[in-house]
Amino acid sequence: MVIEHESEITGAVEAAMAQTPDARLREVMAAFVRHSHAFLREVRPTEDEFEAGMRFLVGIGQATSEVKNEVVLAADVLGISTLVGLLNNPIGCGQTAAALLGPFWRGSAPRYPLGANLVQSPTPGLPLFVSGAVRDIDGRPLAGADVDVWHASPVGLYDNQDPEQADMNLRGLFTTDAEGRFRFRSVRPAGYPVPTDGPVGDLLRAQRRHPYRPAHIHFMITRPGFKTLITQIFADDADHLETDVTFSVIRSIVGHYTLHEDGPAPAPDVEGAFYTLQYDFVLEPGEMRIPIPPIA
Repeated sequence: MVIEHESEITGAVEAAMAQTPDARLREVMAAFVRHSHAFLREVRPTEDEFEAGMRFLVGIGQATSEVKNEVVLAADVLGISTLVGLLNNPIGCGQTAAALLGPFWRGSAPRYPLGANLVQSPTPGLPLFVSGAVRDIDGRPLAGADVDVWHASPVGLYDNQDPEQADMNLRGLFTTDAEGRFRFRSVRPAGYPVPTDGPVGDLLRAQRRHPYRPAHIHFMITRPGFKTLITQIFADDADHLETDVTFSVIRSIVGHYTLHEDGPAPAPDVEGAFYTLQYDFVLEPGEMRIPIPPIA
């Protein structure tokens, strides 16, 4: 088609894609073209602005490596990851609310027995004892569910960011018992800034936004016959709970991290203060799927 006017371009692109045999790909790409062209007509970017946008897209790709995923990070800080998660896992349907996977899940956490300690190298901080149960939407316990856990250290760094931590520190995979219960020991995590040394950091600074996430623990819970639950449990006293840079905080997944100033701890080697967190998860029937790890 020879273009006579800019108004013809959208239809020309849609026509060129009309023979795509995959119906879903055809639907998605047609919608993407329509909406992206409408966006361009609305904001009317200059050529310099268009080049800057292209440099941003190239930059997030170039900034991605085996230990850092800038593309996922960009989707997170723009609210895209949370929106996709909630469109696929609506709030208020009986199951535990979903939250984004984030850029730090590694997919190869060591499997531990119930009650094991996630701390695999010196990690100063108050001990944290986590327990809970996994159930279906009718309240029945789900034995044999895998509970994958990962979180940042008390200084706000994941193991792959911190040379002081052992590989796979503060990560673990557990299997629920006959009553659907799980438990493990760790240290209380801190909130942290998302990485700001790449294009996403430049964007946040340009928007006068802070880069901080409130303290949380990531969970991914899987069992055949049930939809994979990817979520986070936030500390109710965490900073930035109302202004999470990734827009991930949902009221129902804010947990109570209870501080015990004294008294016997769940482990005999703990003296002094410690935290506990108790949280139960609910899975809905559906397909179990494991996401592609954003980093190695």
